Amino acid sequence: MTKLISSNLLIKNFRRMWPYIKPYWFRAALGVALTVPVGALDGAVAMFLKPFMDKVMVDKQPHFSALIPFLIVGFTVVQGILIYSSNYLNTWVANKITIGVKRKLYEKLLSMDTSYFDKNNSGTILMRYSNDAETASTGLIDNTKQFLSKTFSSISLVCVLLYNSWQLALIAIGVLVFFIYPMAQVRRKMKEIMERTVGNLSYTMTIYNETFAGNKTIRSFTLEEEFKKRFKEVTDLRFSLAMKMVKGTNWLSPLMHIIMSIGIALVIGCGSYLIVSGRISSGNFVAFIAALMMLYTPLKSVGNNYINIQNSFLAIDRIFDILDLEPTIKDLSTAKDLQEVKKSISFEHVHFGYVPGREVLHDINLEIPVGSTLALVGNSGGGKTTISALLPRLYDIQKGSIKIDGSDIKDISQSSLRRQIAMVFQDNFLFSGTVKENILLGNGQASEETIWKALKSACLDEFVKGLPRKLDTEIGERGILLSGGQKQRLAIARAFVKNAPIVILDEATSALDNKSERVVQEALDNLMKNRTVIVIAHRLSTIQNADKIVVINDGKIAEQGTHEELLQQKGAYYALYAMQFKNKAA
Repeated sequence: MTKLISSNLLIKNFRRMWPYIKPYWFRAALGVALTVPVGALDGAVAMFLKPFMDKVMVDKQPHFSALIPFLIVGFTVVQGILIYSSNYLNTWVANKITIGVKRKLYEKLLSMDTSYFDKNNSGTILMRYSNDAETASTGLIDNTKQFLSKTFSSISLVCVLLYNSWQLALIAIGVLVFFIYPMAQVRRKMKEIMERTVGNLSYTMTIYNETFAGNKTIRSFTLEEEFKKRFKEVTDLRFSLAMKMVKGTNWLSPLMHIIMSIGIALVIGCGSYLIVSGRISSGNFVAFIAALMMLYTPLKSVGNNYINIQNSFLAIDRIFDILDLEPTIKDLSTAKDLQEVKKSISFEHVHFGYVPGREVLHDINLEIPVGSTLALVGNSGGGKTTISALLPRLYDIQKGSIKIDGSDIKDISQSSLRRQIAMVFQDNFLFSGTVKENILLGNGQASEETIWKALKSACLDEFVKGLPRKLDTEIGERGILLSGGQKQRLAIARAFVKNAPIVILDEATSALDNKSERVVQEALDNLMKNRTVIVIAHRLSTIQNADKIVVINDGKIAEQGTHEELLQQKGAYYALYAMQFKNKAA
């Protein structure tokens, strides 16, 4: 059956998966090899029916009546042991391959650009990077096992058919030709439905993830009914696709029943004539029918098996689509490591857009001397955060250059560039684990003394000392057990431990209340000392002492200067300042 369906695809996909099979090839080969006698023994069991029928049922020879049943049971016991051993080895190998593929996919995921995550939702990532690995690996091993088992079973059973009656064998094998066309038709219909099904399952996972992460928002905005509606729509589509799959494929099994019944009817009709004419014995006929039924039986469930096979092969295709992807931001072969920042950071005629043809930044020119603080302010969506994301090469610019000490950052290795930069965001991501584990992400080699110094500088040491397990206290997924201000200060402590010469602060206090902001701002002031700082601020009170303030509006530099200089110009900065401090301005 499997040979008729997918022998070429099986060989192709086996070759693609070989690097992941190779470390375990001996166990894989042994597990698969055990399926050969399993299949071949099907023919042996069928073959024993001929002497049983002729010697016992017809000739009444009593010693055969005791011998043959024991032989049949003996062969079946051996077959059972081989099946168990084969299943154990194949499951072991399949799980090892799955782990190998998942690790490779995860490495690929970590290498992908930030823009890749902008375009793909969490459900798609889970489906394609996790579930597909299991579907592909388990399916490949199972299909290989079935392929060989059924191939050798078919060969042995066909030999039994030919041995007992070549005339009836031609009829029985000729009927199999009518199986091929329907299966080819089904394959064409399945691919589109299965691709839509994968997309549907990805979106379902996304809904689950969003419900988990956004549960407070859902409750506070009473969005329960809206999300119930979304989930109903996605599950209704899943049902519709499942029924389309049934409609498009499940007619195959009944059709196979009909074709097989025709084959069996023809064999019985012709077999009766051959028995009466004395060309074959009753034993030949019984053994033939038994072998024929064993040959035909797997085809009864061909529809369901075919879906599983195609699922596996499509998963392999999706895996290698991912593994063939190349990140757009790559190190040059001549890239050098950045050891320190001595002079300045410069943006020279920088143009950038997230989508081709739609620029977000237009001709940006900035000079940031070492040890100075540059503040970026302006209207929402003007491009401030985009500028901060370009320096560590989270995105690559389309035109112009960004330089550190005169060297284009594209000539610097990404890892060494990012080691020189510490970033504190408005919404910092904390990982599940302890306080200590989250801080050590900044520098895994930091001593406990360094950690406590960082906590003190981040104004968080007293809080941590009051925790039940101090540094070893669990903070929950995404730091759920901490307040907003505590999360920010923990992220600042992480940046302290990194001890990078360049610091980027992206609206690090804008989401906090006044009391929390004062504490966090004190921590930030400590972090900014003796470092080159780019700070993006919404509250102008936090950046009045910056060495240079740059107003970014609609992706362009509207004006730049110190706080006093910009107020005297009475331009865009003055308007922002007057809006925030209108009582004082009046």
